[in-house]
Amino acid sequence: MSSLFRPILFSALERYGSLLFFLISAAFLARLLSPEEFGICSLALALANILTSYFQEFGGANYLIQKPVLVERNIRTAFTVTSIAFLCVALGLYAVGNAAAIFFRQDGLHIGMSLCALNVALLPVSITLSALLRREMAFGALARCNLAATFGSSFSSVVFAARGWSFLAPILGMLTGTVVLTAVLLACRPKLRDLKPSLQGFRDVFEFGAYSSSVVVINVFYQWFPQLVLGRILDFSAVGLYSRAVSVTQLFDRFFLQILNPIILPAISAHARAGGDLKSAYLAAIELLSAVQWPSLLFVAMTCDLLIVTWLGAGWIDVVPLVRALCIASLSLFAACLTYPVLVGIGRVQDTLVSSLISLPPSLLITFVASFWGVQAVANVAIIALPFQAAVAIWFVSRRLAISPMDLAHATFKSFIVTIFCVAGIVLGLTVSTHGARPMVSLITAGIFAFAGWWLGLVTTNHALLVRVRSFTDGVALFSRVRLSLNRK
Repeated sequence: MSSLFRPILFSALERYGSLLFFLISAAFLARLLSPEEFGICSLALALANILTSYFQEFGGANYLIQKPVLVERNIRTAFTVTSIAFLCVALGLYAVGNAAAIFFRQDGLHIGMSLCALNVALLPVSITLSALLRREMAFGALARCNLAATFGSSFSSVVFAARGWSFLAPILGMLTGTVVLTAVLLACRPKLRDLKPSLQGFRDVFEFGAYSSSVVVINVFYQWFPQLVLGRILDFSAVGLYSRAVSVTQLFDRFFLQILNPIILPAISAHARAGGDLKSAYLAAIELLSAVQWPSLLFVAMTCDLLIVTWLGAGWIDVVPLVRALCIASLSLFAACLTYPVLVGIGRVQDTLVSSLISLPPSLLITFVASFWGVQAVANVAIIALPFQAAVAIWFVSRRLAISPMDLAHATFKSFIVTIFCVAGIVLGLTVSTHGARPMVSLITAGIFAFAGWWLGLVTTNHALLVRVRSFTDGVALFSRVRLSLNRK
């Protein structure tokens, strides 16, 4: 834990800074763009992400991070393979843009996908350099680069929207962010030899990428599939509402999981190479994650009407029932962020593909059928699909690490109690808040009572997270004292 303190601290600074930019820009964009405009943008991004996702693992970040011994030749080959793949994707995006505009009956998709193609062509440099910084655990430098890029993306998106660029504004903002990120990474790590073309040992890159990319593309396709079917079967307003509901549901990910995601795979890979006990580490991580994820999702579900009005405005109130359904469904994903890193860390990347092939096709089928009944039905079926996916993933990990159902129950029991305390606090906070209070006042009141109930639950159960929180705060205090002492000298 002590060795991960600095990476977690820098990752937290980056993610919370990025989250602040996201919250501010989302509030502006929600008032500058209609649900239909947001839906067109989301559909263009969905198509770009699906077409890009398969190729980014051929020499991408995960290959560079998990490689036991990494030499310059590996880096150059990985960069070259990634560049070739992304250039092909960029050309493909540009070529199919017109067909997509015809299929979805929206002319603007062609322009949007052309801009996405340009963005894809610029990605290989930032993907390679970011992966190397993550492998080296240089999260301080990476945080500065990502914050600069996020600010550039958020600020430019709002400016473009205010200037009347409609659904193209977020895409142009994304392109601006990619340009900024590439520039600052090159300034931070100006070792251009790593970016010289090479295909020596490319089979090693393809061997890893074939499995990893298949997993990524299946999961990305599932993630964006509702937007695709809603855009074709219903309308772009439905796409915009569902996309916004997903964004609100993922607030927990932005607040917490995105701090850990850049660290999990490097840390687990290093732990596995050192011969560490992955079973104990996995169960300990589940205990910590569930104690934060469950209360957070239920807080969003129970207060999302207040949250939507305060953050996005009354014009988005229709997303409230969608958010509640997605939050309830997401409760099952308490171990999802660990599945891929653990299986890759123990050398079983093929299990991640088999798991996805078992769980995602049925989920896609019921989502497609539900789309004929409307956007709310699509959100509701997630209550079936996500727990099924989680169960399959946990089974694969449990089989490899010899984890029993009782082990899982023991790891999550205290978190369940903590969640009950938190929910009681939310109910009490909503009750004591005056009936005519402003939404922001009621939201803050519920948040204070929720935190009080959550903390009381941690203390009552003597949860492992309580020990980690105290250790972390002690570490922050020590870090501050050391920095202060050095500055005085």
